[in-house]
Amino acid sequence: AVVRGLPDRYVVSKMNGVRLPTADADKRAVELDQFPSAVIDSIQVSKTFTPDQQGDASGGAVDIVLKSIPDEPIFKISGQIGANEQNQESRFLSYDGGGLTYWGFDDRDIQIDNLGDNWDGAVGVSPTDAPQDYKWSLDAGTNFDLDNGAKFGGFGSIFYERDSSTIEDGIDDKYWVEEPGAEMTPQYIQGTPSQGDFKTQLFDVTRGVQEVKWGALGVLGIETENHSLSLTNLYTRVAEDAATLAEDTRGKYFYFPDYDISNPKDPGNMERNAAPFLRTETLQYTERETQTLQLKGHHVLPDPGQRGRFFTMLSPEVDWGVSHSSASLYQPDKRQFGSTWWADSYNPGFPPFVPPSTDPAVHRPFKPAANFTLGNLQRIWKDISEESDQYNLNLKLPFEQWTGDEGYFKFGVFNDEVYREFDQESFSNFNDNGARYFGPYEEFWSSQFPLEDHPITAADIDVDYEGRQHISAYYYMVDLPVNSQLKFIGGARFEDTDLSITNFPEDDVTWIPPGSPGRVQLNPGDADVSFQQSDVLPSIGFVFTPDEKSTLRGSYTQTVARQTFKELTPIEQQEFLGGDVFIGNPFLQMSALKNYDLRFDYLPYDGGFFSISYFYKDIKDPIEYVQRVAEFTYTTPVNYPEGQLSGWELEARHQMGQFCEALEGLSFRANATFIDSKVLLPDDEADQFNQPNIDAPITSRDMTNAPEHLYNLFLSYDLEKLGIKDTQLGLFYTVRGDTLIAGAGQSKGNFVPDVYEKEYGTLNMSLLRKINEKWNLKLQAKNLTNPKIQTVYRSEYIGDDVTKTSYRKGMEFNVTLSGTF
Repeated sequence: AVVRGLPDRYVVSKMNGVRLPTADADKRAVELDQFPSAVIDSIQVSKTFTPDQQGDASGGAVDIVLKSIPDEPIFKISGQIGANEQNQESRFLSYDGGGLTYWGFDDRDIQIDNLGDNWDGAVGVSPTDAPQDYKWSLDAGTNFDLDNGAKFGGFGSIFYERDSSTIEDGIDDKYWVEEPGAEMTPQYIQGTPSQGDFKTQLFDVTRGVQEVKWGALGVLGIETENHSLSLTNLYTRVAEDAATLAEDTRGKYFYFPDYDISNPKDPGNMERNAAPFLRTETLQYTERETQTLQLKGHHVLPDPGQRGRFFTMLSPEVDWGVSHSSASLYQPDKRQFGSTWWADSYNPGFPPFVPPSTDPAVHRPFKPAANFTLGNLQRIWKDISEESDQYNLNLKLPFEQWTGDEGYFKFGVFNDEVYREFDQESFSNFNDNGARYFGPYEEFWSSQFPLEDHPITAADIDVDYEGRQHISAYYYMVDLPVNSQLKFIGGARFEDTDLSITNFPEDDVTWIPPGSPGRVQLNPGDADVSFQQSDVLPSIGFVFTPDEKSTLRGSYTQTVARQTFKELTPIEQQEFLGGDVFIGNPFLQMSALKNYDLRFDYLPYDGGFFSISYFYKDIKDPIEYVQRVAEFTYTTPVNYPEGQLSGWELEARHQMGQFCEALEGLSFRANATFIDSKVLLPDDEADQFNQPNIDAPITSRDMTNAPEHLYNLFLSYDLEKLGIKDTQLGLFYTVRGDTLIAGAGQSKGNFVPDVYEKEYGTLNMSLLRKINEKWNLKLQAKNLTNPKIQTVYRSEYIGDDVTKTSYRKGMEFNVTLSGTF
């Protein structure tokens, strides 16, 4: 979740007040895409930390409130059909045996009986027919009035969605600067241009992704005038099948600009080992599950009848919740296949003893540097499971003070115990370096590879781990009105963090310790984590309401930002063969934040709204992503000494008919956030950029994942003014400004600049038509601008931006029919 455009590290995401475990390997955050609108009652957003929130809510909190007992019986059915214009019917990228079953279950067990022999299954991509996108949902609920005045009821929902997407014009390039002041050139691996034997990494990427998502929500509850109990159970399942083709042919043309692939005597063909054509194919099937069982209660206790000179105590309130949640990610048989290709090459021989000849075009194994210890085919099983037991108890003591205004004292406790297991098993075709396939580049070696003899054996290069995170807290706070115009809100949260990771490396595992130029042996205990920290997090704020239309709010708070399990483990993680590599840092520390907020709200008329706010965050030990180069380029998290993040936010909501009768029926909502961020580099890292062979002095830079600006505009128009009844048109436009993704790095005397995601905007449109009292028809067009989503290398030392990655999502069109009974 994103609030004010801030990185999700600083925003807490919850569901019904509960922080769920995650099936996402990258972070611990509620995955909003798992929950369809059919089960969501509201989304509550808080932009300022208070002691009754979790301690890492530095930028606020987002709480997805699920539907509960309906006020009246309801039955709703909905169906949607859609298409993405990039999903061309017979060119959708998949593979033989790929695709999804209806419910997203697939058995892909390890072929234990075939160890040391050939394994079944495709290893490369192939085109197929594009799947049809559609979704449906069914909701039902009711309630009953009991004889004792209580109300009992329930709500249930079943939802299903099938989706697909294609990338056909993707780019994933790696460049660096070899000499100060020179232009960027392709990064090379496994040799150097001076040696004449090397490879580049300028990949053109094609990708096809299919997804099935379904689940069910069940809620039971009972309510009286002063008490309520609810039991919620939510299950979601997501299955995804992705096929990725990445090809590097541009490296050869970079070093041989007039390269003629058909001429055996071309210098590019005579030097076969210099930037040969590369092809990598990745087949990745993933299943994710999330389940949560939550029991919650709210109770209003009898009025204590305590009346003093300054305070009159009102009825106390108690709310509590207990939950058990689990999440899993199962990725069976991820297949990664790499090959190089050499064109026909003239061999002058050694006349008169060896006559001239032409060496035929041939495919050879390719092993990227990050996977160099394996063969050119890897088959990987990954299993992540995470469980969370959580409870909270809050006591609220409302009062009426000396002027008759109401406030409250509040106390509470919180406890969250998370346990994660990570298991991975890798297999490869070791001792297969002499393998080759003769044929033109257009013939994929992967199509013939399963028919050849390439035995698969186990690889002892995996790191399993167990992780535990225990967060316990208690707090107190007070909401104290001074009079009807001014009140203070303050208190403190006392929070303990206990985080540990135990790694279980196999015999041949190596890792790259922070600061190391290369790999070393990973022994048990080398990268284990045992981290404890206690924090006192104060919060003080005020709300000043001089009149009914104006409100001024201000606050000072202290919060924290935590590491994730992925960021702490030394495992090399890669989305597709040849793609970017991420490696964790077991020495990463938590960040501490001081937050200052000031906000002014103005209500010009009933339904109108305008707001302006300023926020400033002073961060100690911010967690930042930087690029490192060893045998290959990778991204890793580090703590910088300090950072600052500040910004302005503007919000407006208006009914335009208030200003002009001709605009009756037109409403708009808009917000804009402008962010300025800065982090200071550690001295040792800054010194590296000052070296003569780098000569790119850098002492500070932007903060990662904080966009320069963020704009949202939503327009809604009731077409009745045009004579079209029961029809609404909606337009939603959003712009995300330039965002630093990874900081600059250097290695082996070469400079790798910052990587920024460039600004892009998206436009969505919807048309809702009420057919009758029961049925609605909705037409949607999404991503109408279809922008290029690009990352670029950027630095004052390289001149213009240089593209690193680029792709388009494609325009999407949907038709939805829904009925409520």
